[in-house]
Amino acid sequence: MRHDQIREGRLSGDRSTQIAHYLSSMEADHKIASADLFVDMAHLAMLSRQELIGDDHAKLLAAALLRMYTDGIPKEAFDERFEDIHAGIEGELIAEVGKEAGGRLHLARSRNDEVATCLRIRVREDILRILTSLSSLRGVLIHLAEEHSGTVMPGFTHLQHAQPTTLAHHLLAYEEAFSRDAERLSDAYRRVNRSPLGAAAFASTGFPIDRDLTKKLLGFDELSGNSMDAVSGRDFALETLSALTVMMTAVSRFCEELILWSSAFVRFVDLDDMYCSTSSIMPQKKNPDCAEIMRGHAGTVAGAFQAAVICVKGLPMSYNRDLQTLTPHLWNGISHASASIEILSGMIQTALFNRERMLEESDKGFSTATELADTLVREYGLPFRTAHNIVGRAVRSGEITLATVEEAGHEMAGISLLEKGLTEERIRRALDPSEVVAAKNVPGGPAEGVIRDAIRLRSRVLADDNEMIIMRERTIKMAEEELVSMMRRMAGE
Repeated sequence: MRHDQIREGRLSGDRSTQIAHYLSSMEADHKIASADLFVDMAHLAMLSRQELIGDDHAKLLAAALLRMYTDGIPKEAFDERFEDIHAGIEGELIAEVGKEAGGRLHLARSRNDEVATCLRIRVREDILRILTSLSSLRGVLIHLAEEHSGTVMPGFTHLQHAQPTTLAHHLLAYEEAFSRDAERLSDAYRRVNRSPLGAAAFASTGFPIDRDLTKKLLGFDELSGNSMDAVSGRDFALETLSALTVMMTAVSRFCEELILWSSAFVRFVDLDDMYCSTSSIMPQKKNPDCAEIMRGHAGTVAGAFQAAVICVKGLPMSYNRDLQTLTPHLWNGISHASASIEILSGMIQTALFNRERMLEESDKGFSTATELADTLVREYGLPFRTAHNIVGRAVRSGEITLATVEEAGHEMAGISLLEKGLTEERIRRALDPSEVVAAKNVPGGPAEGVIRDAIRLRSRVLADDNEMIIMRERTIKMAEEELVSMMRRMAGE
């Protein structure tokens, strides 16, 4: 029967199953088991290079670690008799190669720096995976913007018809928001990808270890400096969850609009049946359930961030066992955010947008009135506030015609716009949604030429971001290959 080798010296007696379960982090540790294997390999390679472990012992350990790498970590390592996966893997190594060899691997390290290193390895993998999913989503939005650069639709403020815009303009707004989310995650990656290994319990070690070697073998860019901060700092987790919370806020806003747009009242979009459900009692229903669940999971991610913050805020330096309770919140937030981005990308890509319905609504609620006011300023020399008041008074009458504008001009400013040359035709053109959109020909606007420029710019930014992801993935992969190669040489393969 496996037992917890760490308790043998200082503590007596076995724990009850209840206490063992209460203290165990095994449920959350499944996500860092493979990372712990890499950390063991890198630490062994360093101990061997520094001549802190003999060749015979190193050979046995390298061969055992390679078997776990190839065949998988034995399920016994996840037994809750071990407090965590680190102790579980060490216990399996001791069981396989004996305590004389297996008991030497933990030299010059602690579970404190070990778990901190494993967490960072896993979080950086998750960040790169989410960045890849974000890139896919952004690519979908850019592609759809190309298709709909001329699709006129109403824009809204306060959920009221405001001014005409285009679907491309609307989609690119979300692409830029998700691009900033990618920036935040990419920037967080730099602080995540720092190696705490070698900090030991918190005061480093008196053995002549080589932290730079383990950093390189594990694909880290930098070392965590102060050893006390290295083992107890979890701001990398808070920063990641914070960035994901902001990202999911944008996701939730997008889902809210898709839910509204897919309603019978609006009918701007038809979501693919794959992303919808029906009612158990009302056979006619097609409910946007994926969008609704996603909107809810924005709260799940925000809750994970809040729980993690509360966990850390009262802890003194350095390591405290409370930090174990942060980890499930970290995985929960990452899991829901990652799944949401992947599903949102597919939901948008398969959606059918109703161009005719969008155009039909684009001039409702006097949404083109602002352009008429701007026309009175540009072409007839009125102060904007005067033009604003005149058009507003015409709207108040219930329709915008030459007669109502002329009457409003007399009432609000004591002027005749007829005498200034205003015609019914000019009013009609000013109120045409397509004309309104075409007039917004400044950077960031919805005019078709501006949108084409924006698409080119956003495509370049996306390409650069994708190159960064590939470069980081390649660095990690090369480090893994070098590490495994060292293990094979040490094992005599």
